[in-house]
Amino acid sequence: MSSTVVRRPVLADRVITRSLATDALLVVAGAGLTAALAQVAVPLWPVPITGQTLAVLLVGGSLGALRGSLSMVLYLLVGALGAPIYSDAASGWAVLGGPTGGYIVGFILAAALTGWLAERKWDRRFLGGMVSYLAGSAVVFAVGLPWLGFSLGLTVEQTLAAGLFPFIIGGIIKAVIAAGLIRAGWFAVGRRSAES
Repeated sequence: MSSTVVRRPVLADRVITRSLATDALLVVAGAGLTAALAQVAVPLWPVPITGQTLAVLLVGGSLGALRGSLSMVLYLLVGALGAPIYSDAASGWAVLGGPTGGYIVGFILAAALTGWLAERKWDRRFLGGMVSYLAGSAVVFAVGLPWLGFSLGLTVEQTLAAGLFPFIIGGIIKAVIAAGLIRAGWFAVGRRSAES
């Protein structure tokens, strides 16, 4: 009796032929995109506004749950081991143990969730993508906020004021951008297939 693997292709699978080598390359590229967008930042204490979350949404949505979450694990580990790839070129285990460490850990779960939803075609329509990426952003906050509050000894109100409220509008904008880019990617792939 043979078993078949259920493949749920995501955008990357429509653009690049899947193999172990391309999967590894995509995981590294996802971590690299996150590192690059981490440097796009608006300084704010204790949590800066960065492009990281946009990268997490794009990586999860385009690579799927496993490759997306592996990209974020790679990002977390490379930064923790000393590469200056976190926001403001920060690095080290102290960053992970500090106030913003929970957000970085949350990236792994957010990429897994958005990737899982992409594997179920949520990203093929703009509204589904928006819901998916807002859910991914919510996961980042679900991990990051308690970590922030505990690390700085903040009350719930102080934690929300420092780690959530300033980021709501930006989070919505990032979800719109991610949904638009991924939807545009699917549109381009569909047109290319139709022209072949």
